Amino acid sequence: MKRSLISLPLSLILLESAFPVALAAPPRQPDKSVECEILVIGGGLAGAAAAYEGLLAGKTVCLTEITDWVGGQVSSQGVSALDERTTQRQRQFFSRGYLDLRERIRRKYGKLNPGECWVSVACFIPSDGHKFVFSMLQNAEKRGKGKLKWFPSTVVKDLEISQNGKLIESAIAIQHNPAKNTPPLNTEPLSQTIEDAYRYENSSRFDKTIIRFLPLKRTKKSQTTQPTNWYVIDATETGEIIAIADVPYRLGIDPRSHLEPSGANDTGDPYCTQGYTYTFAMEATKEPQTHQMPPFYSRYSPYYSFEAKRFNFASIFTYRRIWSNPNAPKELKIRSRETFGVTPPKPGDISMQNWTWGNDYRPGTAQDNLIYTREQLQALGQLQPSGWMGGLRVESLRGGEELSQGYFYWLVAGTTDSQLGDGVKQPHPNNRYLTGLNSPMGTVHGLSKYPYIREGRRIIGRPAWGHPEGFTLWEVDISRKNFREDYYRNNLSTEQYRRLWALLSGLNATAVIREALSPEQVKERSRSAIYPDSVGIGHYTIDFHPCLAKSPPETPGNYGYPNEAMAASQSYPFQIPLRAMIPQKIDNMLIAGKSIATSHSAAAAYRVHSFEWSVGAAAGTTAAFALENNLMPYQLVEQLPRQQPRLEALQRRLQQNGNPTAFPDTSIFNEFGKNWQ
Repeated sequence: MKRSLISLPLSLILLESAFPVALAAPPRQPDKSVECEILVIGGGLAGAAAAYEGLLAGKTVCLTEITDWVGGQVSSQGVSALDERTTQRQRQFFSRGYLDLRERIRRKYGKLNPGECWVSVACFIPSDGHKFVFSMLQNAEKRGKGKLKWFPSTVVKDLEISQNGKLIESAIAIQHNPAKNTPPLNTEPLSQTIEDAYRYENSSRFDKTIIRFLPLKRTKKSQTTQPTNWYVIDATETGEIIAIADVPYRLGIDPRSHLEPSGANDTGDPYCTQGYTYTFAMEATKEPQTHQMPPFYSRYSPYYSFEAKRFNFASIFTYRRIWSNPNAPKELKIRSRETFGVTPPKPGDISMQNWTWGNDYRPGTAQDNLIYTREQLQALGQLQPSGWMGGLRVESLRGGEELSQGYFYWLVAGTTDSQLGDGVKQPHPNNRYLTGLNSPMGTVHGLSKYPYIREGRRIIGRPAWGHPEGFTLWEVDISRKNFREDYYRNNLSTEQYRRLWALLSGLNATAVIREALSPEQVKERSRSAIYPDSVGIGHYTIDFHPCLAKSPPETPGNYGYPNEAMAASQSYPFQIPLRAMIPQKIDNMLIAGKSIATSHSAAAAYRVHSFEWSVGAAAGTTAAFALENNLMPYQLVEQLPRQQPRLEALQRRLQQNGNPTAFPDTSIFNEFGKNWQ
């Protein structure tokens, strides 16, 4: 049956004046039906990794993506500078697919860092990122004898859910292509096309193909023993399928607690998610260029800044330089302190821009939040059948696009600095903004095809042992923060403070709870929480690009949401439990990417490139394993902490396939200490 109509409370109906309802026309009959064993929705790194492992397992995999590039961060989002931790990189302790990606970068350019950037050891051209990842999928299809069905420029509009509410039986999607005698895709930025992409009817811009995705038909004998004929993996950037299926999820800041001790306040705030970024590429030139001020520049110019005195134009240009001109004169190839040990910008160099006080758009209020809450979606009618329109505020998308285009003008012509004052910023006209379908971003307008999303909807896992309100990865599970700071004793209750230190004490937890040990007597563990159902790994700083307190975010003098980034710190190497990937209610859906069950603080670490690949690999492998063994993923973990032989078999498969589920020497008796940086 279709999703049932939702009865709107009177309070939400009254919100219609603030949220104009956008209901799509009822669908015509699908133009075609496509069968698959694994439907991966979202072609970012997590979705690509899920498809990669599914294909190597010999499965028929359908992969959809809103843009026409696969790879997400390394391609359509333009963040082609790999975020990695030092020790993990030195030991090459990554998933096999991620190592394959790194090796393809090296082979293409002759080195891993053709941009000689200083933020990473790998900075490269986003258009090449798409080619790397797509060729990996083709190779996996051939090696595993699977079948890849690739659907670019495709969004999922509706789900058909079983009568008992536990299974996704089909998904209705819309694929768009340019209408006759219209410009090619990627001519207009996303804010101008996204609503059209989610409407069933053809338009002056797009011709639409309506696709019904269905489980691959099996023999009658297998159907009697198989709990489901397919799995649906939500690997979208904002958790779209989570919202459409209406499974429990979180959004924004979580209330402060012993699990989330650095929470900004006691109530939480669903409107404050991390800032998102439209990246762009710029090229250094020998001669000055003519730059035209954008008509909206004055609106955003009070925002831009180098951020700190140690930064300047040269350091920001080289921070994410994705191409370093090898033919520049030798006298220009001298390393510089101003650029943190790399060569200064040279004519022909290309930089990708992703800067907090530059092109990070950081709305954080109910008036401008990008990702609509469930209540806002209800008021808009987007949770009604055929009502889904992407779940994003188009005005905020447009604001992010304008902020980014204005930032380029500020870099080359601006003379103000919102954080450092007058006299700091000087013009740098010897640069040009790169546009065109053959440019690094592959767009006529020059912006990335999709913004880099740092945080979206995050599921609440199923109630489990030790997690009666639903499984979640919390700040306290991974953080290296000094929780003895006065902030925690002053802002947590006595009971919360004791419970915090019980968690941090490792094997002494019972003694702390029984008050045989005081928090002051506890020796804090030096590792992350360990999970018996770990299916992947990650390691990164708990890193915030905090939302801003005032609306709109470009308001002069705006400032970060109070205490929103209090949790910022180093983390210990951490695990990805299978329970964090299994939503409530729906049994044949898995979650990959940034929408797994994390808190706001933990999500700030669980969001970078290698994590996305690891969790995607886990999702694809788990789906294949479940199909082959006639079981549901929740059955692998429902009896924890008892030993689970089938779960152990899945973990062995992951490890044997080169997808680590734990860091070396992980044990409740071992401490990482400072060995992993």
